[in-house]
Amino acid sequence: MAPLILLLFLFRAISVNSQSPDALKFLGAQEPTRKTTYRLSKPLVGDNGKIYTCSDRNFFAFESNGSIAWSVHINFTCYVDIPPYQDEFGKIYLVAENKILKINPPSVRNPESTFEIFFGKMLTTEGSNKISGMAVSVISSLMFITVENRALFAYTLRGQRLWSAGPVLYRSGYRVGCKRNVTDCHFTSAPVVDQCEGSVYISNTYGELYALVIRNPQFKWIQDLSEFDKLLTITPGNNGLVYVTFPVKALLLALDVFTGNILWQKNIGPLSTIDCSPIVDSNGWISIGSLDGFLYSFSPSGDLRKFPKANVLDSVALVSPLLHCSGYAIYFSQTVMEGKTSRTIGDFTYISVMKPKNVVFTMLVPATGSVYWSGTYTGQFASFLNESILQYFAMDERILLAFVAAGNMGNPLQCRTTRQNHASSCSLAKPKHLSIYAENERTLLLYLLFESLVLIILLCAVRFCCIFWGKEKLKNQDLGTFLENRRSLQEDLKVFDRAITKQKQNAAVGDEASRHEAMEKLGILVKERDGIARKLSTTYSLGRDKCNESISKSVLPLYDDKTYTSSSEGTSDYSGSHGSSSREDEAKNLGYDGDEESALKGKKKVESDEAGPSNTSAGKFKEMDWESSAVATSCFAYPLYIHGEKGGSTSNNNRLKRTLSSIN
Repeated sequence: MAPLILLLFLFRAISVNSQSPDALKFLGAQEPTRKTTYRLSKPLVGDNGKIYTCSDRNFFAFESNGSIAWSVHINFTCYVDIPPYQDEFGKIYLVAENKILKINPPSVRNPESTFEIFFGKMLTTEGSNKISGMAVSVISSLMFITVENRALFAYTLRGQRLWSAGPVLYRSGYRVGCKRNVTDCHFTSAPVVDQCEGSVYISNTYGELYALVIRNPQFKWIQDLSEFDKLLTITPGNNGLVYVTFPVKALLLALDVFTGNILWQKNIGPLSTIDCSPIVDSNGWISIGSLDGFLYSFSPSGDLRKFPKANVLDSVALVSPLLHCSGYAIYFSQTVMEGKTSRTIGDFTYISVMKPKNVVFTMLVPATGSVYWSGTYTGQFASFLNESILQYFAMDERILLAFVAAGNMGNPLQCRTTRQNHASSCSLAKPKHLSIYAENERTLLLYLLFESLVLIILLCAVRFCCIFWGKEKLKNQDLGTFLENRRSLQEDLKVFDRAITKQKQNAAVGDEASRHEAMEKLGILVKERDGIARKLSTTYSLGRDKCNESISKSVLPLYDDKTYTSSSEGTSDYSGSHGSSSREDEAKNLGYDGDEESALKGKKKVESDEAGPSNTSAGKFKEMDWESSAVATSCFAYPLYIHGEKGGSTSNNNRLKRTLSSIN
């Protein structure tokens, strides 16, 4: 009883402007002695809560309480089965007599509402130029118009023609579209726009569904659905799906927007062929009313929910549901009849009903199954409108449902704009990757990790072999010997570091002569240490012994002293070929004692190996001739030596002897 009282109050409030002469002026009536009814077109509920509809040559904007907010007289008769469209700037587009009118609502600058012809100035009123429908892309600010027997047109909202496309396209000599008949094939359905994926969908007279790109007339795919029926209704899901309804067969299909493949198909109750368009909410659920009195709601995966749960024997759903301003709930109506009978003949179900008794309006969320509000309107539609302006209009279920939706009856949810609702549903359009190994996912992951680890180890092994076994120096040598020599160089490097530290301490104390002598020994140790470091860090450590021709002849000075300067002719490196002095005396001259002395012996051993054949550990490389050893030594131990320079290794050894003699 409470919802009934609420509805009574609503429609009693409509009578506020009922006696206004201006309201009658639009209808062309002068206080008629008997009531004249005018049929209103399919309404549009705007984001601002107003209801936009037209009747004959008048366009009306109603408030949610039924009063007229504003109106404009147009010079063309509007279509009652095509609803108006509103863009994001508040402009309204209306189909009237094969033309599309652009209506400008009143504003601060222009208090009077006006209209202009947006499309169809050159079209005639003949059936061949009939406008089947239009659609507006909110995201791209484009309008799409279907003209029967002609083409699909795309216009910017500023009135500039962008492109047009027919139902037949030839590619590489092959015909695409209208496979069965070309002469009698044309677009018949109203275009619909997927606001998320950026496609336009339209069908032809032979039941073929087209998907076109918004910005150019290219067909993304064409799906032949004529095996189901030629009469179909297209509904964009804005969630990665596009839905196709066959009213005669009472069948609903869900297609993938990228390929056009049928993902699932569901049978529903018998549908009205007048107004049976489904509605898709922001949760991705599609809902459609049936003549059996139930509302069928399907999830994006095809799960079904029917409302109400109780059986309704004498109810029918004659009109399409409307989306609540929140985007998550819907309003739908059930008309309760005095009697209803149904019979099934073959694959078709026929419904016969008597006159209506009342209408039940319900607000619910299909995704959760929650019913937020329900109201009953008893009696015929005009019973409570005798004193309002709406008494001059034929009030059917879709007009009453629009007023209920605009009034936010039982509204527990926050309203949002159309763009916000599209953004919510678009988030569902992300492709979901289905796992075909769901049961063994962990085992498969471990196997892939193990396989990756094995591949990494094999790559490292191959890299190792390519570096070491492919070198000329190791062809006839033992790899273990090479690695042992490398380890010995690393140990010598540590010993030289300790010796250099000790010589720095000696150079800091004592008289000037001792400091000068310490600095000389420090210079020799630094150069020796640098030679070992170069052996470890350059291509020598990889088994290469060929000299690089681009080595610079200049080096940095060892220390700030006039005696030792950077010169390519007067400076030479220390070598282990000190023939006349014993290793003990040499170590004393260089400042070694203790462990440093034994380490220096190891260092002499390595350097002797590089200089040429001897009776020390260089015997491991005895197959190598003197020239190759001299080249290897001069490239790394003696950076001032350039391969091929006049004098070769002999002049270098002479400079080395002179240097050792000056140290001793």
